Amino acid sequence: MDEILTETDGSIAIITLNRPEKRNALNDGLIAALKVALREADADESVKCIVIRGAGKDFCSGADLAALQKIVDASYEENLEDARSLGELYKLIRAVRQPVIAAVKGRALAGGCGLAMACDLIVAEANAKFGFPEVKIGFVPAMVTAIVQRNMSERRAFATLTLGEEMSAHDLFEEGIVHAVADEADFETTLAAVAECYAKLSGSAVQMTKRLLYDIDGLNFAAAIEEGAKVNAEARMTEDCKQGIARFLGK
Repeated sequence: MDEILTETDGSIAIITLNRPEKRNALNDGLIAALKVALREADADESVKCIVIRGAGKDFCSGADLAALQKIVDASYEENLEDARSLGELYKLIRAVRQPVIAAVKGRALAGGCGLAMACDLIVAEANAKFGFPEVKIGFVPAMVTAIVQRNMSERRAFATLTLGEEMSAHDLFEEGIVHAVADEADFETTLAAVAECYAKLSGSAVQMTKRLLYDIDGLNFAAAIEEGAKVNAEARMTEDCKQGIARFLGK
């Protein structure tokens, strides 16, 4: 069985984690296949939005038992290489041109919670559960710390990473982490509505905005404004901008 399923619905690429019997737990094969699927979607000029979701009842429950056993038996160098592979996935989600939406049902725990938070937006079912329980077994949620720190206040991030508590979709909606929450009956409609927003918007404008937002991370204010000026000038040269201005002036 393929560990990743891909399909395209108009200009929306849908990537499904396909290990439902393992709660879509992360292993080397799934991570590698997800990277391939993201790069293929990124290279497709017709794709304006990417959705990552899980088959079955859960989004992703973190590392599977075999992966955990490998951690126990591996050397420092092997563990470092393994950790970097997951880190490359998180970085790739930010690097692809299109916005990436995590469609979260059921559990998104440990690395699965990190995967959801690495995406640009999260749409969650109301009963979805998030969290980093790694600390309960002496493991550090190190790969996701850079993501959590950028999404929460320092004190909230500390509690999230060190207490190992589960968080609800509504908890994270109030934190501004989850973009939209829907009951089970309305989840697919809500997800489609968010994804289809991007299908109707200027692809170049959204992609340039995504790149600018992440590129200015760490820059001082003056440098960030200068980077914004360059992107502004580049955006003015795109066909989407020229045609959009023409339509606006023609009203």
